Amino acid sequence: MALCREIQPRSLKIRSQGRGELLVSLCWQPAANRLTVVVLKARNLPKMDVTGLADPYVKIYLLYNGQRIAKKKTHVKKRTLSPVFNESFVFDIPAGGETLEAVSLEFLLLDWDRVTKNEVIGRLELGGSKCTGSALHHWNEVCNSPRRQLADWHKLRE
Repeated sequence: MALCREIQPRSLKIRSQGRGELLVSLCWQPAANRLTVVVLKARNLPKMDVTGLADPYVKIYLLYNGQRIAKKKTHVKKRTLSPVFNESFVFDIPAGGETLEAVSLEFLLLDWDRVTKNEVIGRLELGGSKCTGSALHHWNEVCNSPRRQLADWHKLRE
């Protein structure tokens, strides 16, 4: 009896099992022109390594009028599909940014790899023209509730 299984490229595998979710908390302080971002945790991440796990970390870009003006990143959490980051980052919004109209955030969840290039597991955009659904709702809540720390889960996409 012959046993065989069709080998699927990893990109298809990830597409079928989803890219996971990211829990993010934001706090907008208009008086200080400051946006505090807390990357809390992720869940349901796809298996990225041969071990069936991943070494995830998050890169955050602050965009102003569509241009990346600042970048921060979390520490790598080794061998997990449910990382807890609990890392806080403060972004200074350029002068004239009394509102968050021209501002957006881009989150990239990556799989750290010692040998090859770090792979993007998923991405999330908060604010800006591409922002929809729960991300748009969260962003609007943050803009309309200054000085309040608001957290929400977001599905990651390609």
